[in-house]
Amino acid sequence: MSSAVAAPPVPVVSQTPALSFHRFTVEQYHAMIDAGILKDGERCELLEGWIIDKMTINPPHATCIALAQTYLLSKLPSDWTLRIQLPITLATGEPEPDLLIARGPVRRYGQSHPTPKEIGLLIEVADSSLDIDREFKSLVYARAEIQIYWIINLIDSRVEVFTDPIGGKSPAYRKHRNYSATQAVPFVLDGKEIARIPVRELLP
Repeated sequence: MSSAVAAPPVPVVSQTPALSFHRFTVEQYHAMIDAGILKDGERCELLEGWIIDKMTINPPHATCIALAQTYLLSKLPSDWTLRIQLPITLATGEPEPDLLIARGPVRRYGQSHPTPKEIGLLIEVADSSLDIDREFKSLVYARAEIQIYWIINLIDSRVEVFTDPIGGKSPAYRKHRNYSATQAVPFVLDGKEIARIPVRELLP
């Protein structure tokens, strides 16, 4: 009587195989949207040539966006516009930051998204995305020389403000200051302080 032959073990892949990946230009990304390859409302964005899935928005994140929107609009000069989770166009991508203040009026962007020179303030709300917003997106925004970048950090209940960007091969923000829930963060556009916003007003 023959004995059963054991199946060979399933190989375990311990690391990502050395595969080639394709990076997309902004023009190719637009072509995929126009062709319907990427659907309207699909939660993704182009970062440094990579098409990245956006994280799900939980209730604290959504509430923070709404609070920041309300407070910023109450202080916003008439020649600026506030955009919520809408694209901006950079040389190597099209991020969709949580909040963005760009030179107005709204119809200025009827045919194109804001570019870095039109951006006064860019804000990401961070909970599970904190490491990405702080370590990766800060480099993306510094490379584009976006002058002021805020992270509303829901984990530590503070606002992190990044300023004085340098681009090139080693992009970075040279200045980084944290504002706790008991402090007020300066709201600055074009080098002029518009208001000081209590951090607690931005937290859910």
